Order: sequence, then structure tokens, then C-alpha cells
Amino acid sequence: MNKDIVTLAHGSGGRKMHRLIKELFLKYFSNPILARLEDSAEVAEPHLKKRFALTTDSYVVQPVFFPGGDIGKLAVCGTVNDLAVKGALPKYLSASFIIREGFSLNYLEKICQSMAKAAKAAKIKIVTGDTKVIERSTQEEIYITTSGVGVYNNNYRLGAEKVQTGDLVLINGAIGEHETAIILARGQFEFKAKIISDCASLNGLITNLLKTNNKIRMMRDPTRGGLATTLNEIAELSNLGIIIDESKILIKPAVKGICELLGFDPLYLANEGKVVIIAARSEEKRLLAKMRKHRLGKQANVIGEIVKQPKGVWVKTKLGSIKPLLMLEGQQLPRIC
Repeated sequence: MNKDIVTLAHGSGGRKMHRLIKELFLKYFSNPILARLEDSAEVAEPHLKKRFALTTDSYVVQPVFFPGGDIGKLAVCGTVNDLAVKGALPKYLSASFIIREGFSLNYLEKICQSMAKAAKAAKIKIVTGDTKVIERSTQEEIYITTSGVGVYNNNYRLGAEKVQTGDLVLINGAIGEHETAIILARGQFEFKAKIISDCASLNGLITNLLKTNNKIRMMRDPTRGGLATTLNEIAELSNLGIIIDESKILIKPAVKGICELLGFDPLYLANEGKVVIIAARSEEKRLLAKMRKHRLGKQANVIGEIVKQPKGVWVKTKLGSIKPLLMLEGQQLPRIC
């Protein structure tokens, strides 16, 4: 393969994308804020005595409508979640549309309605935007880029530097539902399973947790590259190890069945309504109780712990052995978000 070109794997969320970011983007753009490689950038204006979170993301999902959502809902929820996992309160959103000539105005209206509904539910305002139309092609397409601004209402800070040996790894539910919903929506396989994307804004759940808990170390939403890649990012940034228990990770039978048929590993499947939380062991009961009271956390569970050694991410199998869980090397499915 020609090493001088961009491939689909560079956008998968896995090892190739991380290499691209570190070897190219950080080479030219690096600064202390960007170098943290977090879901949102935390910026401060000392004279205002305020801290802000800023994030941006582009959405190229195919198809644009899928069980449980569409590209509009995805764009709002994805940006809200990137702010929320940094502990910020999402406030304002920008939306930029790139639309191919020939795209249905009825579809565009449905997407806008979906965005408006998602924004209202997340209590975030869409305050600015841009529209570009490009030449017609054989396939109707629309791409959306959203940027979000959030504010911090306290001095509490989350980050990989807070993670400690003995901390627990929690997640608010089953994994892999978004990517398998996209697989079904593409209609390439004659699966009869009914799977709905978990696409949702997590700021309500996260705000409830942060109100009463100052021992949450950090949070991440496991989107592209799935749970496995997110855990590897946390292990690398904290310079610690993570051992997760295979038996504690919830995977719905339909998701597991599709993965078995296609040769996919659900640990690498994208999610759009899940949050990975690293917190002090002493907070286990309190966090689980609060998560399970929220509609997006009813299946919350502890799935692992932080260890000093071995470094990296490891899976404790149902047989009791442990095996390494590496970051996604190539790609499983392009254009999932």
C-alpha cells in the first residue's frame, strides 16, 4: 500500500488515525492544550474568571437515516457528549452543512427537525452556521460539521493525570449498538435482527454524577474505535494499565450475533450514547446507584480496574486468563459517524 496517501483506516479512530494526528497534525499545530488530545479543549480567560470547553466534529455517516437517529441527531449528540465528558455544561452549537446538489429538501427538513429536537432535549442552542452546496454526483449526500462551547460552573478538573492505581472503570450500558444499527441500515446483508442506535446526549446523566461526586477522575465517550480504543487512549495518557472483565461487559445478543457472522469484535464497535468513567473505588456504590436511576444508565456496570502493571489494556476472559486488548489497527466499517 502506498504510504503517501490517506486511507479509510486513517479515519477509523484506531492506531492509524492516532499516528496521523501525532505525526502530522501535532507536528504543525502542537500546543499545551491540543497536546492533551482530549474530546474537548479546556480554555480559560483569567480576566473573566471563567473556563470554557470547545470542541468540533464532522459527521459523514452513511446512510444519513438509521434506526434510532439520523445524521442531524448524531451531530448534536456527538458534540454535546464531547463537552459533557470533560465536565462542561454544553451551551452553544454551530452547524455547517455541505450538501450535494440533488439532495432532497424533504430529507434536509427532517434532518433539521431532528437537530432542533436533539438540541432542545440537551438544552443547547444552535447559534450560528454555514451552508455550502457542491456538484451533483450519483449518490445523494450531506455532511455536517458542528462545533460546541461549554462552560464550567466549578473548579473541578477531569483528566488522565488524575487516574490512580486501584480506580474503577465503569460504563453506562451495552456496547456496539450504533455501529451494528448502521450495518443493518445499509441493507448489504439480509439480517433480520432489530437493533437501534444508542445515539443520545449524555449531559443530563453526567451532570447528575458530577453534582455529588468529586472523585471521578476522567470520562470518555467510546465512539470510533469502540471501547477497546478508548481504553487504550486512557492507558496511554495515564501511563497505567487497565484490566477489564469480559463477563462484565454487556453486549446484546443481536449485536453479538452480527459480530460473529461478520467477524467483527464488539469491543471495537462505535457507540454514540455511552460514557466510560474512571473513578475512585470508594465511589462504586454511589456512582452505580445514581447512574441506574437515569434512563441512559439503567444497565451501568463496573467493567474493570486501573493497575500499575501490566501497562496497556488487558481482558480477563471467562476462563480466567488475561489477553492484551490492542488499539484498532485498521478499520471495521467506514463512515459510521
